Amino acid sequence: MDATTRLDLNLLSVLVAVGDAGAVSRAAIRLGVSQPTVSGALARLREYFDDPLFVRATGGMSPTPRGAEVVEAARDVLRRVDQTLRPDVRFDPARQHAPFTLALSDVGEMVFLPKLVQALAQVSPDTQLHSVSLRPAALDEAMDRGDVDLAVGHFPDLKPPRYLKQLLFMHHFVCLLRADHPVQGSRLTMSEFLSLQHVVVRSEGRTQEILDAHLEAQGVTRRVSLLTPHFLSLPRLIARSDFVVTVPHAVGIAYGRPEHGLKVIQLPFRSPRIELHQHWHRKVQKDARSVWLRALVGRLFNANTDEW
Repeated sequence: MDATTRLDLNLLSVLVAVGDAGAVSRAAIRLGVSQPTVSGALARLREYFDDPLFVRATGGMSPTPRGAEVVEAARDVLRRVDQTLRPDVRFDPARQHAPFTLALSDVGEMVFLPKLVQALAQVSPDTQLHSVSLRPAALDEAMDRGDVDLAVGHFPDLKPPRYLKQLLFMHHFVCLLRADHPVQGSRLTMSEFLSLQHVVVRSEGRTQEILDAHLEAQGVTRRVSLLTPHFLSLPRLIARSDFVVTVPHAVGIAYGRPEHGLKVIQLPFRSPRIELHQHWHRKVQKDARSVWLRALVGRLFNANTDEW
């Protein structure tokens, strides 16, 4: 047959029915059509594939090697079409899927990844989890292409109507000092806050913008001695200096421990709140994969389950 001739996809169901039934007559009964209809379809398939596909055997018909190969391929095509096009598409997490890709900051990884990894290992063990950190324009493009499933954390640039979001929980800020710092107590005074030398983290995460806006609104100016894009260096840096750093309280819980030589101390004013959401592109609002993943994130992370 001419290589440019297209295969009539309606014939695939005939191919699978003959393969399953092992006889033209039984396949016709399964399909609810006449035996000549199945025979005619089988003749067209044989011509297209240039192979007998099935040969007579005891009790019916047996597939040729090419026939067995084509039947399995047709079965897979029909299954995928059914899953994709039926009205009540469902997502089966137990099957292997393309990686779940989440946009997370470094602090976001600390807060969200451990429980997500544990949960996915149980319900979707054959599917990888990817964490990415992207600048706002690149993140917008990636979510528009479908390369990123969810952005989880503080992402103020992902705005409606292009993006939808769900509030998971709210965090706040605390300060870190070395454990034997001369400043004592559980809360800084405003005088201490203003006199201490501050480390300011300028990471790709946007949470520090919340603190900066609050300080500016209150007319508070810090003595900034060091700017860094990283949280990872903070434990050794703060433990060996008289510096203070203001961080999301998840970082304070993780690092403000004796083994790091650090302690947590509260701000001298009420901390601004960090609203942590999961964000998704509006085009996947009803996508079965996205609906399932959002439901999982919503169950794992909410005000009642917030371990931080």
